[in-house]
Amino acid sequence: MQFRTSKIPEQAAPAHPWAGAGLSDAMTAVTTGARRRAVRDGDRHVDTAHLLHSLVESDPEVREVFDGGPQLARVLGYLVQRSIGYGLRWQGTQEDSGGFPAVREPGGEGWSPSAEAAMDRAVGAALLRGGRHADGLDLLAALVADPRCRAVEVLERAGVEAGRLGARAADRTAAKRAQR
Repeated sequence: MQFRTSKIPEQAAPAHPWAGAGLSDAMTAVTTGARRRAVRDGDRHVDTAHLLHSLVESDPEVREVFDGGPQLARVLGYLVQRSIGYGLRWQGTQEDSGGFPAVREPGGEGWSPSAEAAMDRAVGAALLRGGRHADGLDLLAALVADPRCRAVEVLERAGVEAGRLGARAADRTAAKRAQR
């Protein structure tokens, strides 16, 4: 007797300009998780909502920036619903909020312009503060800096004020830096 199993083809995370240069191991896991989510959802590009979902699931510091469990649960609820209804209008389209310029590099294939720009901002923020690698708070602040990206749309639908969340992430980063 043969059993038929449905397998999702294993795909490596696309190469990107941040690989090895500006991401910690934890952030590499976030980008890999976002890529896996995009593939599973049938999306051609990793977008900012994929990044937000992976980030919230994997980074305890990011979860602490939210206003408690109920708010975080609403955000995760919207993110989970993405593949079963909410967000289907995004399927087959590439995210580009136009809020920040995204330079297309050959290594950036598989990333929406908005996601690329957010990753670039996160790495840049880490370098500006003297860090070697971007962390989850850098990425969260970079995501909410673009008011027209999909991640911000998810946050707003869940009742989260993106600007306030970004300020809290920046405050937490400053406090961590002062402790060093």
